[in-house]
Amino acid sequence: MSIFAPLPDVSISLRVLARLLAYPDAALQADLADMRNALHAQNNVSPARLAELDALMGTLAHPDRIDLESAYVELFDRGHATSLHLFEHVHGDSRDRGPAMIDLTQTYEKAGLFLAPGELPDYLPVLLEFVSTQPPREARAFLAEMAHIFNAIFSALQQRHSAYASVLGALLELSGEKAQAVKVVPDESIDASWEEPVVFGGCSVKGQAKPGQAQPIHFVKNDAARERAANAGVTA
Repeated sequence: MSIFAPLPDVSISLRVLARLLAYPDAALQADLADMRNALHAQNNVSPARLAELDALMGTLAHPDRIDLESAYVELFDRGHATSLHLFEHVHGDSRDRGPAMIDLTQTYEKAGLFLAPGELPDYLPVLLEFVSTQPPREARAFLAEMAHIFNAIFSALQQRHSAYASVLGALLELSGEKAQAVKVVPDESIDASWEEPVVFGGCSVKGQAKPGQAQPIHFVKNDAARERAANAGVTA
């Protein structure tokens, strides 16, 4: 295909994929039939991927929405690897995340897209809504820039045997990239992430159960302190 050949319009497909990644509420269930018809009409993803998306929509149509909502929260809101906030995968909790958020918000506003209160610009469904407003070539280039993040989320979802992996696979197809497995960094357990730091971890105090008596203090050197002492010629 010539590089100058027109690319297919993917705007409707992107909006459907964005919607599929949103919280599975009653409004989403009511729109599933129209979303399925729109995806098939645009026919922008491979037949195999389209079949996977059909299966996902079949799951989302389940009448027991409480289970769907609970599974969604567990999957996307309780771990880093499957987070739909893209800058979490790029910047984590570093200070770079704030300026990146501002830059992306300004990009949206220049295109006439203004976020609702509480919406974050790096939330994938929001970003896909923006990309859907761009011409096909620009939309594909924008998606391609994020392909490495899509692959990371895709791999994490596959590892969890989640049907939502089909949405990320479809995005990779629309970006012109290939969905492939990459190494998934295990999420830190919730207990570990909320664990209180050790106070005065450099010393150990014994005998505190006997008030009024002299309390011997025993200093305990950690590994880093032992290494510094060894380098200085001091025996720990």
